[in-house]
Amino acid sequence: MNIQKSVSQLKQFRQELYEAFDLRPDAIMELIDALSSTPDARSVVELSLSPFFRRAYPSVYDAISCLFQPSEPEKADEERREWEQKWMRLIASYLPKPQERKFWLFGIDVVPIPRPFSPTLPDRTFVYRPNTIIKGNKPVTIGHQYSHLVSFPEKFNDDDAPWTLPLIVRRIHSDEKATTVGAEQIDVLMKDGTLPWHDDLCVGVEDTTYSAVTHLGAVMEQKHDNLVVVARCQSNRVFYRQPPPVEGKRGRGHPAWYGERFDLKDSDTWGDPDEVTEVPFTTRSGRQHRAKLEGWHDLLMRGKREWPMHQFPFTLIRVRVLDEEGNPVFKRTMWLIVIGKRRHELSIQEAWEAYGQRYDVEHYFRFGKQRLLESAYQTSDDRRAENWMYIPVFVKTQLWLARDLAQSLPRPWERHLPEMKRKTPGPSFVQRDFGRIIRQIGTPAQPPKPRGKSPGRAKGETQSPRKRCPVIKKGKTASKSA
Repeated sequence: MNIQKSVSQLKQFRQELYEAFDLRPDAIMELIDALSSTPDARSVVELSLSPFFRRAYPSVYDAISCLFQPSEPEKADEERREWEQKWMRLIASYLPKPQERKFWLFGIDVVPIPRPFSPTLPDRTFVYRPNTIIKGNKPVTIGHQYSHLVSFPEKFNDDDAPWTLPLIVRRIHSDEKATTVGAEQIDVLMKDGTLPWHDDLCVGVEDTTYSAVTHLGAVMEQKHDNLVVVARCQSNRVFYRQPPPVEGKRGRGHPAWYGERFDLKDSDTWGDPDEVTEVPFTTRSGRQHRAKLEGWHDLLMRGKREWPMHQFPFTLIRVRVLDEEGNPVFKRTMWLIVIGKRRHELSIQEAWEAYGQRYDVEHYFRFGKQRLLESAYQTSDDRRAENWMYIPVFVKTQLWLARDLAQSLPRPWERHLPEMKRKTPGPSFVQRDFGRIIRQIGTPAQPPKPRGKSPGRAKGETQSPRKRCPVIKKGKTASKSA
């Protein structure tokens, strides 16, 4: 661990971040520092009480509003895409190249931001909300959804902290699907020639939602030869083997695109796997388990007119976790799709281990909501709501850069937890000590210059009530006007 190198890298990132802000760089930088060092804030405005935020509380909202402002309303979407790419390039320049792992690892997932009591917030839809309090309730609420494209740093030990670095965060509009937005984000990630992984093997790990033809077909049609996608699929899918070769002169009619059925619910259609591997491992509780991996190569899935999936064969992996007696630990079997032109460069064990790191994104989402107030910012402006989601992006990045500088500050009841034995602390522990780090390395933000009190609203001036926005239900077309 080179402390001086870590200090220099953190200071350089903070300086480049500060210089990249177009408006209110001092207020934005101090807001980032306040959030980075305040793990117990309950609302965004409480960050103005931090000693690292030297301004009055209205500057909190001014900083969020000025983080991104389009030059014209008609160019807002286009300019925001360029703005997102600017931050992705900055963060990517600080990602270390994999050493033992032969590929870069990325992931994509969606997080809901509930807004059930914001009737003036535009473009609210019905979104998924897990962990309902009352059993039997539908896991649905009203709000926005954000698609996160993240990078998973390489792990060298099984007990390494679950660090996840965000690269692109984009709101899913009511007329968009998560799978479509995810495919667009992957295209931006892979086609930028200035990024360090442009010519290297890249692996994207995705959950069941992204195994749909609409997503995999769109990603494969982008023709990124160095991209391999590992996606989990449901156990009721039906795939197909390669069609048998045609002997002699082909007759009339369309040539066969698909061979025999491979029904995941019918084991009689599977046949013998092309590859079998067993991987022993020890659980956190000390139990000895082994993962039995079975792989079938060059399978096909049915596509659609826009996505001819018969052109994109894939490897299918069946994962079962067995205990010492050989009994299955879990009732359900995991199925993984490995698709991409260079998929054969990954063994089925490497594909399974890569997908296992995808679960770090769940820790990333929980940390963002519980410690970084991702879902706590209340506003009636959807642009400001999108701006706020990038403040935690900068916080997570600089916390990761400071991981080697942080001192372990456990609470009395946390001293004997397994997390205390880690060589590198996790995000929560770095956040506890980040205030000390800022005091030592300083901040590029300039101190405020008070200019007196604002004259405020003119006497007798009133504001009209804000417009109430309806909740949009996806899949419903607007009724025709007479």
